[in-house]
Amino acid sequence: MHCYTIREALMPSDELCGPYVVVLTPGEWEEKRESFGMGIDLDMSADSHVTKAEVNLDSLTGTLCIPDRKNLRQEPEAFNFALDERGLVLIDAGDRALRMVEQIRRTKKWRSPCLERFLYDMLESVIDGDLILLEDYEDSLSRMENELLDGQLEGQLERVLGIRSELLQLRTHYEQLIDLGQELEENENGFFGKDQLRFFELFTKRVERLQDIVTGMREHTIQVRDLYQTQLQDKQNRLMMVLTVVSTIFLPLTLIAGWFGMNFTNMPLINAPWGYPFVIVLSVVLVLGLIRYFQRKNWFN
Repeated sequence: MHCYTIREALMPSDELCGPYVVVLTPGEWEEKRESFGMGIDLDMSADSHVTKAEVNLDSLTGTLCIPDRKNLRQEPEAFNFALDERGLVLIDAGDRALRMVEQIRRTKKWRSPCLERFLYDMLESVIDGDLILLEDYEDSLSRMENELLDGQLEGQLERVLGIRSELLQLRTHYEQLIDLGQELEENENGFFGKDQLRFFELFTKRVERLQDIVTGMREHTIQVRDLYQTQLQDKQNRLMMVLTVVSTIFLPLTLIAGWFGMNFTNMPLINAPWGYPFVIVLSVVLVLGLIRYFQRKNWFN
């Protein structure tokens, strides 16, 4: 168990001096939960893919789920929490909660230390760097647009669908964080000072801005997907045009070959010594004439 006291900075402590922050494992929580006086039986089997908060009679409990920003398709990290007006307890089978608390201890100092400010900094660390992540997604979509306009279609649909799927996960994540921030701001149990509720309002508004960016980028993915479909259709149309031109050019030659290939007696030119050269010249003239015609119609462009 790791215990801290909230002072001008987060200070390690050997006892629960409020306001406090405690990080422990599920086993330690089962063993020592009575000492926190919250009177709850926290459900550790809760869905670890959902960030949420639940108001109890004398506590606020929930789960904080944190997706891996380097690979959003991996299993997210999650831990449970329980709090009241005296302090915050983080119950984590891994080490994510402890790493977050230690980072705050090393990097944060407060002019007016309080539990609300610590909660704000902890929640802020959950979305730290997300704006840069979203800018990277935007740059990727812009590069894909340029590549599509240059005719590079291979693998682009899979890339845009992958980005769209990851943005959906982020949007769901932000929706859950907004619900969590609003639940804290509601302050149903009166754990937080009214002057300190602004921290949760600031956090909620920041997540809402991130959610708006994600919504706009999902619309951007639709535009990129439509551009891919347009370029693919244009490529198919050009291919069909080439096939049509080639078929049209060789259609008269097929007719001539079929015509002179008939085995009728007394066919014109069948015994003429210049018949074969005449057919060759006629075929060349027809081919060149058709090519010239299609060039004037810009069918080769």
